[in-house]
Amino acid sequence: MTEVQSPTLSTTDHGASISTDSRLVEDTRRGRTSAYGDLVERYERRLVRVIGRFIRDPYQAEDLAQETFLRAFIRLGQFDTSRRFGPWLFRIGVNLTMDHLRKVKRRGRSVLFSESSSKRPPDPPVEDPRGDLDLRQEVRCVLEDVPEKYRTVLVLRDLENFSTSEIAAILDRKEATIRWRLAEARQRFQKLWLKRLDRDAAAEISGRCKREDRMGARR
Repeated sequence: MTEVQSPTLSTTDHGASISTDSRLVEDTRRGRTSAYGDLVERYERRLVRVIGRFIRDPYQAEDLAQETFLRAFIRLGQFDTSRRFGPWLFRIGVNLTMDHLRKVKRRGRSVLFSESSSKRPPDPPVEDPRGDLDLRQEVRCVLEDVPEKYRTVLVLRDLENFSTSEIAAILDRKEATIRWRLAEARQRFQKLWLKRLDRDAAAEISGRCKREDRMGARR
């Protein structure tokens, strides 16, 4: 998939980032709540963006991010400070997001990779609505057809640029499993993408032939 890569979860000084996170966690445990505010400030923007890869509605994405921080705060006593705080936080966020999407589907709503915002204006009437979708929307459409366990890895690696080890920590799987899922996910996405392009090309040819037929009938 072609998209501008996001910066990695790690800071320039990987060790310093882990040390700082651990210190902030310990300070929070000691009752300095402002330390947790520093953690929120550090991770909030990216957490909302990652959730937004799955949830189209930005308000819903922000709500899920806030719920993630709340749950992380409640479970902070369970966090092992010898590990990285970021992947642990994102594990909570991704799990919440997947649970939300499953609930939406169980309610029988029609979704396109997520809930659509109720304020979203209707698409203009055209012969093929996909013609007005930009590349990012096209990617979303194809990703919807990729099974969840592959789609999640693909989004985290190719759209958000998490490392394999970070994804393994987020999804609580072995790195070998993540590498295998990623390879499988890329193959599935490529097949679906090519199929979509072929379908679009066929629709365009069909539309052009119909227009030519109508023009010929007028002559």
